[in-house]
Amino acid sequence: MPIETFASRPLSSTHSLPVQARRLRALLVRSVPVLEARGIIIVLLAAVVGAFSGLAVTAMSAFVQGMHWLLFDVPEGGRLSSMFSLSHPLQAAMPAVGGLLLGLSIIWLRKSRFRTPVDPIEANALYGGRMSLTDTFIIAGQTMLSSGFGASVGLEAGYTQVGGGFGSRLARFFRMKRNDVRILVGAGAASAIAAAFDAPLTGAFYGFELIIGIYSIANVAPVMTAAICATLVTGWLGGAPFPLELSAVPKLSASQYLPFLALGLIAGGVSVAIMYMVAAVERGLSRLSIDSSLRPFFGGCAVGLLGLVTPQVLSSGHGALHREFAMSYGLTVLATVFLLKIAASVISLGSGFRGGLFFASLLLGALLGKIFAAIVLAIAPASGIDPAVAAVVGMSSMAVGIIGGPLTMAFLALESTGDLTLTGVVLAAAIMTSILVRETFGYSFSTWRFHLRGETIRSAQDVGWMRSLTVGLMMRKDVRTIAAMTTVTEFRQQVPLGSAQRVIAVDGEQRYIGMIIVSDAYGDQPDPASTVLTLTRFGDSVLVPSMNVQSAAETFHRAGAEELAVVEDFESRKVVGLLTEGHLLRRYAEELDKARRDLSGEG
Repeated sequence: MPIETFASRPLSSTHSLPVQARRLRALLVRSVPVLEARGIIIVLLAAVVGAFSGLAVTAMSAFVQGMHWLLFDVPEGGRLSSMFSLSHPLQAAMPAVGGLLLGLSIIWLRKSRFRTPVDPIEANALYGGRMSLTDTFIIAGQTMLSSGFGASVGLEAGYTQVGGGFGSRLARFFRMKRNDVRILVGAGAASAIAAAFDAPLTGAFYGFELIIGIYSIANVAPVMTAAICATLVTGWLGGAPFPLELSAVPKLSASQYLPFLALGLIAGGVSVAIMYMVAAVERGLSRLSIDSSLRPFFGGCAVGLLGLVTPQVLSSGHGALHREFAMSYGLTVLATVFLLKIAASVISLGSGFRGGLFFASLLLGALLGKIFAAIVLAIAPASGIDPAVAAVVGMSSMAVGIIGGPLTMAFLALESTGDLTLTGVVLAAAIMTSILVRETFGYSFSTWRFHLRGETIRSAQDVGWMRSLTVGLMMRKDVRTIAAMTTVTEFRQQVPLGSAQRVIAVDGEQRYIGMIIVSDAYGDQPDPASTVLTLTRFGDSVLVPSMNVQSAAETFHRAGAEELAVVEDFESRKVVGLLTEGHLLRRYAEELDKARRDLSGEG
């Protein structure tokens, strides 16, 4: 039996809720307009979402750590990627075992006819923030399975899915407006990142830049509240802080900014290469006709072999990042770990393991920064570039290139180091990375994945309203038709001048032939004995009811028409309505203004 998708469900369901829960929702829904306290209600709900996200992040992290202890003999308090070697060679088979289990879950989902899960970015961009709890459980479970068995992926995708999914569900429970649902989804994802990195500002701007798509007065209070609550809950539960420990950062002069800007550009180029490599692995496995349920197994075998060389490539890389800042390695070791980690991450994601590149990008960026510093010092010892500073700049720049969000990563550097001067350098380099990736590639890793699936979204900016504003909703149904074989004389008798502006010509089976402008039939040019077929226009340009406003506008532009017929479908061409370009543009402007007012808090 097909599983019901979130898009087909009503906005909320009351029959299965306890009586007390229904009464609470009814009370709050009725109270909001009376008390004009909508903003306060959203902030209170965001606090609940943040507390839940902090709890969920702590639980998921502890579960994966427990798996590492069980499968890889990681000591209590230790990290898998901080180990110098695996305790036993057979542990290198764990990623392959995880791949088999993940493959079984893929087979089960396929038989159950589950659709592709929707993440917070896609939900906010296309569906007004509506997320399915089923999607949340699937992504969270597969992410923990992948990372727990050692695949080179991070848990951040699972964290944000849980936080965003809970925020979406809570907002829909209280029947919030479309934009309020989007804000609570952003608050949930933001609080998850804040909890994961013990950095509320980082989490908040992650929500602004990547999930909501804009920073405005309307969303700052709930998102910041959620991020702070998540951080407090995680700290209270003993969550591990972000493993970034720096000694005193040397004073940076303006002349030292230039090499770091160059590092930002290099990080951007590497980021683009990594995203292309993930897609290349996917295409390669597809061309080999390897079923999607078997790909994680083969990917796990390869990752396990890389783990035999160094466990630093396994899992998300928290321990490896700590080691990179705590110890000084030679250029050869840094380059080796850098290349192996790229290979492990690309293979893991390309073969179908569930997870993200957030933390992997931080580790890769730190390695790249240290490699860059070692090369610069070897060429120009007088430059005085500090390897630790280069590691922070590289870490942030690489994350911007892959994940996006220059302000997010600048605040991560600030909250991790507490150094404003270093934060300024990080922001400058991150902006260079962002410009390079946007101009040469155009996508972050998340939106690139959507592009590979056929979507065209480039950010979490809400374009779902544009897709739901269809021709079928805007068209006029009271259209006048006439047989295409009618003579001009007969046309003048049936359609007096001034009675209509346009008439649609159809054939004997009521199929669309073309548009007739009434004034054309009353000029001196047409032969009264000829048929109106000679007067028809736009015979090859029609609209269908399912077209959205963007597609319809493009059709008007190509045809150079002010009005077009709407047909049932392109095959039958049965006329069902008429749409003018002026009405389409007016409705588009109205919806655009409404979206603007929602974002600014005026709605």
